[in-house]
Amino acid sequence: MTRILIAEDEPHITRFLVKGLKAEGYATTSAADGDEALYLARSGAFDLMLLDLGLPRQDGLRVLGEIRRAKLRLPVIVVTARGAADDIVVGLDSGADDYLAKPFRIAELLARVRARLRPVSVPEAARLVNGDLVLDLHTRQAHVGDRVIDLSAREFALAETFLRHPGQVLSREQLLSRVWGYDYDPGSNVVDVYVRYLRNKLGQDRIATIRGAGYRLVQATA
Repeated sequence: MTRILIAEDEPHITRFLVKGLKAEGYATTSAADGDEALYLARSGAFDLMLLDLGLPRQDGLRVLGEIRRAKLRLPVIVVTARGAADDIVVGLDSGADDYLAKPFRIAELLARVRARLRPVSVPEAARLVNGDLVLDLHTRQAHVGDRVIDLSAREFALAETFLRHPGQVLSREQLLSRVWGYDYDPGSNVVDVYVRYLRNKLGQDRIATIRGAGYRLVQATA
Protein backbone atom coordinates (compact mmCIF):
# COMPACT_ATOMS: atom_id res chain seq x y z
CA MET A 1 0.00 0.00 0.00
CA THR A 2 1.25 3.49 -0.87
CA ARG A 3 2.20 5.43 2.26
CA ILE A 4 1.97 9.22 2.40
CA LEU A 5 3.51 11.42 5.10
CA ILE A 6 1.47 14.54 5.92
CA ALA A 7 3.51 17.31 7.57
CA GLU A 8 0.83 19.77 8.72
CA ASP A 9 0.27 21.52 12.07
CA GLU A 10 -3.39 22.50 11.55
CA PRO A 11 -5.53 19.58 12.82
CA HIS A 12 -8.57 20.38 10.64
CA ILE A 13 -6.42 20.45 7.49
CA THR A 14 -4.76 17.20 8.51
CA ARG A 15 -8.18 15.56 8.95
CA PHE A 16 -9.27 16.86 5.54
CA LEU A 17 -6.16 15.44 3.87
CA VAL A 18 -6.37 12.11 5.68
CA LYS A 19 -10.01 11.65 4.67
CA GLY A 20 -9.33 12.38 1.01
CA LEU A 21 -6.22 10.24 0.79
CA LYS A 22 -7.69 7.26 2.64
CA ALA A 23 -10.73 7.34 0.34
CA GLU A 24 -8.27 6.80 -2.52
CA GLY A 25 -6.69 3.81 -0.78
CA TYR A 26 -3.54 5.51 0.53
CA ALA A 27 -2.12 4.90 3.99
CA THR A 28 -1.28 8.09 5.89
CA THR A 29 0.91 9.17 8.79
CA SER A 30 0.84 12.71 10.19
CA ALA A 31 3.55 14.92 11.68
CA ALA A 32 2.61 18.17 13.44
CA ASP A 33 6.05 19.82 13.50
CA GLY A 34 9.22 19.99 11.44
CA ASP A 35 11.33 17.82 13.74
CA GLU A 36 8.88 14.93 13.61
CA ALA A 37 8.36 15.37 9.86
CA LEU A 38 12.10 15.17 9.17
CA TYR A 39 12.53 12.16 11.46
CA LEU A 40 9.75 10.28 9.69
CA ALA A 41 10.94 11.31 6.22
CA ARG A 42 14.39 9.90 6.99
CA SER A 43 12.87 6.54 7.92
CA GLY A 44 12.44 5.61 4.26
CA ALA A 45 8.97 4.26 4.99
CA PHE A 46 7.03 6.69 2.77
CA ASP A 47 6.33 6.99 -0.93
CA LEU A 48 5.43 10.69 -0.93
CA MET A 49 5.32 13.66 1.44
CA LEU A 50 2.82 16.52 1.68
CA LEU A 51 4.69 19.39 3.33
CA ASP A 52 3.32 22.57 4.87
CA LEU A 53 5.88 25.38 5.03
CA GLY A 54 4.60 26.97 8.25
CA LEU A 55 5.59 24.19 10.63
CA PRO A 56 6.72 24.80 14.22
CA ARG A 57 10.25 23.92 15.41
CA GLN A 58 11.62 23.62 11.87
CA ASP A 59 9.79 25.31 9.02
CA GLY A 60 8.98 23.40 5.87
CA LEU A 61 11.74 24.90 3.74
CA ARG A 62 14.37 23.80 6.23
CA VAL A 63 12.85 20.31 6.36
CA LEU A 64 12.84 20.20 2.56
CA GLY A 65 16.46 21.31 2.44
CA GLU A 66 17.51 18.58 4.87
CA ILE A 67 15.64 15.95 2.85
CA ARG A 68 17.38 17.00 -0.37
CA ARG A 69 20.82 17.25 1.26
CA ALA A 70 20.35 13.70 2.51
CA LYS A 71 19.54 12.68 -1.09
CA LEU A 72 16.35 10.95 -0.01
CA ARG A 73 14.34 9.73 -2.98
CA LEU A 74 11.07 11.05 -1.61
CA PRO A 75 8.67 13.08 -3.79
CA VAL A 76 7.57 16.20 -1.91
CA ILE A 77 4.49 18.26 -2.68
CA VAL A 78 4.45 21.56 -0.80
CA VAL A 79 0.91 22.36 0.42
CA THR A 80 0.89 25.81 1.95
CA ALA A 81 -0.92 29.12 2.35
CA ARG A 82 2.11 30.90 0.85
CA GLY A 83 0.82 31.26 -2.69
CA ALA A 84 2.78 34.27 -3.96
CA ALA A 85 4.88 33.74 -7.09
CA ASP A 86 8.13 34.34 -5.18
CA ASP A 87 7.18 31.72 -2.58
CA ILE A 88 6.43 29.16 -5.31
CA VAL A 89 9.80 29.83 -6.97
CA VAL A 90 11.63 29.44 -3.67
CA GLY A 91 9.79 26.21 -2.86
CA LEU A 92 10.50 24.61 -6.22
CA ASP A 93 14.12 25.80 -6.22
CA SER A 94 14.52 24.29 -2.75
CA GLY A 95 13.68 20.85 -4.12
CA ALA A 96 9.90 20.52 -4.04
CA ASP A 97 8.49 18.32 -6.79
CA ASP A 98 5.23 20.27 -6.86
CA TYR A 99 3.62 23.22 -5.10
CA LEU A 100 -0.05 23.66 -4.21
CA ALA A 101 -1.37 26.81 -2.55
CA LYS A 102 -4.21 26.72 -0.02
CA PRO A 103 -7.14 26.71 -0.36
CA PHE A 104 -7.37 23.88 -2.87
CA ARG A 105 -9.79 21.18 -3.97
CA ILE A 106 -9.05 17.63 -2.86
CA ALA A 107 -9.49 16.43 -6.45
CA GLU A 108 -6.60 18.64 -7.58
CA LEU A 109 -4.37 17.43 -4.75
CA LEU A 110 -5.15 13.79 -5.56
CA ALA A 111 -4.35 14.37 -9.22
CA ARG A 112 -0.96 15.82 -8.26
CA VAL A 113 -0.30 12.91 -5.91
CA ARG A 114 -1.09 10.41 -8.66
CA ALA A 115 1.16 12.28 -11.08
CA ARG A 116 4.12 12.16 -8.66
CA LEU A 117 3.58 8.48 -7.89
CA ARG A 118 3.07 7.38 -11.49
CA PRO A 119 5.98 5.42 -12.99
CA VAL A 120 7.02 7.49 -15.99
CA SER A 121 8.54 4.56 -17.87
CA VAL A 122 5.37 2.42 -17.95
CA PRO A 123 3.04 3.26 -20.85
CA GLU A 124 -0.67 3.48 -20.19
CA ALA A 125 -2.57 0.43 -21.38
CA ALA A 126 -4.91 1.17 -24.28
CA ARG A 127 -7.49 -1.35 -23.08
CA LEU A 128 -8.72 -2.76 -19.80
CA VAL A 129 -9.86 -6.38 -20.03
CA ASN A 130 -11.74 -8.68 -17.68
CA GLY A 131 -12.97 -11.84 -19.40
CA ASP A 132 -15.19 -10.82 -22.31
CA LEU A 133 -15.51 -7.26 -21.00
CA VAL A 134 -13.18 -4.79 -22.71
CA LEU A 135 -12.91 -1.03 -22.16
CA ASP A 136 -11.09 0.85 -24.90
CA LEU A 137 -9.59 3.93 -23.23
CA HIS A 138 -8.85 5.63 -26.54
CA THR A 139 -12.27 5.33 -28.16
CA ARG A 140 -14.10 5.33 -24.79
CA GLN A 141 -16.13 2.33 -25.90
CA ALA A 142 -17.13 -0.77 -23.96
CA HIS A 143 -17.36 -4.23 -25.51
CA VAL A 144 -18.96 -7.38 -24.12
CA GLY A 145 -18.02 -10.20 -26.44
CA ASP A 146 -18.90 -9.02 -29.95
CA ARG A 147 -21.32 -6.36 -28.72
CA VAL A 148 -20.52 -2.66 -28.41
CA ILE A 149 -22.13 -1.25 -25.28
CA ASP A 150 -23.05 2.43 -25.11
CA LEU A 151 -22.02 3.93 -21.77
CA SER A 152 -22.43 7.47 -20.56
CA ALA A 153 -19.27 9.32 -19.49
CA ARG A 154 -20.05 8.64 -15.82
CA GLU A 155 -20.87 4.98 -16.44
CA PHE A 156 -17.59 4.57 -18.34
CA ALA A 157 -15.64 6.23 -15.51
CA LEU A 158 -17.24 3.88 -12.98
CA ALA A 159 -16.54 0.82 -15.15
CA GLU A 160 -12.94 1.97 -15.62
CA THR A 161 -12.51 2.28 -11.85
CA PHE A 162 -13.73 -1.29 -11.35
CA LEU A 163 -11.50 -2.70 -14.12
CA ARG A 164 -8.44 -0.95 -12.70
CA HIS A 165 -9.07 -2.76 -9.40
CA PRO A 166 -10.34 -6.24 -10.35
CA GLY A 167 -11.29 -8.36 -7.37
CA GLN A 168 -10.79 -5.44 -4.96
CA VAL A 169 -13.65 -4.31 -2.73
CA LEU A 170 -14.29 -0.62 -3.34
CA SER A 171 -16.36 1.27 -0.80
CA ARG A 172 -19.09 3.67 -1.86
CA GLU A 173 -16.94 6.52 -0.52
CA GLN A 174 -14.00 5.44 -2.69
CA LEU A 175 -16.17 5.20 -5.78
CA LEU A 176 -17.84 8.52 -5.04
CA SER A 177 -14.45 10.19 -4.65
CA ARG A 178 -12.91 8.70 -7.80
CA VAL A 179 -15.85 9.12 -10.16
CA TRP A 180 -17.84 12.07 -8.82
CA GLY A 181 -15.43 13.95 -6.55
CA TYR A 182 -16.24 15.54 -3.20
CA ASP A 183 -18.82 17.96 -4.59
CA TYR A 184 -21.38 15.21 -4.07
CA ASP A 185 -23.04 14.37 -0.77
CA PRO A 186 -21.31 11.29 0.75
CA GLY A 187 -24.77 10.10 1.83
CA SER A 188 -26.05 10.08 -1.75
CA ASN A 189 -27.20 6.83 -3.36
CA VAL A 190 -25.76 7.86 -6.75
CA VAL A 191 -23.15 5.07 -6.61
CA ASP A 192 -25.81 2.41 -6.10
CA VAL A 193 -27.87 3.85 -8.96
CA TYR A 194 -24.95 3.77 -11.40
CA VAL A 195 -23.88 0.29 -10.33
CA ARG A 196 -27.40 -0.81 -11.24
CA TYR A 197 -27.04 0.89 -14.64
CA LEU A 198 -23.75 -0.97 -15.26
CA ARG A 199 -25.24 -4.31 -14.24
CA ASN A 200 -28.13 -3.79 -16.66
CA LYS A 201 -25.72 -3.05 -19.50
CA LEU A 202 -22.73 -5.32 -18.75
CA GLY A 203 -24.32 -8.23 -16.89
CA GLN A 204 -26.01 -8.68 -13.54
CA ASP A 205 -23.33 -11.00 -12.13
CA ARG A 206 -20.33 -8.91 -13.14
CA ILE A 207 -20.34 -6.61 -10.08
CA ALA A 208 -20.81 -8.20 -6.66
CA THR A 209 -22.28 -6.41 -3.65
CA ILE A 210 -20.20 -6.90 -0.50
CA ARG A 211 -22.58 -6.27 2.37
CA GLY A 212 -21.43 -3.43 4.61
CA ALA A 213 -18.29 -2.83 2.52
CA GLY A 214 -19.12 -1.81 -1.04
CA TYR A 215 -18.79 -3.40 -4.47
CA ARG A 216 -16.30 -5.68 -6.21
CA LEU A 217 -15.73 -6.48 -9.88
CA VAL A 218 -15.87 -10.25 -10.22
CA GLN A 219 -12.61 -11.42 -11.78
CA ALA A 220 -13.10 -13.59 -14.84
CA THR A 221 -11.62 -17.06 -14.65
CA ALA A 222 -9.12 -18.12 -17.28
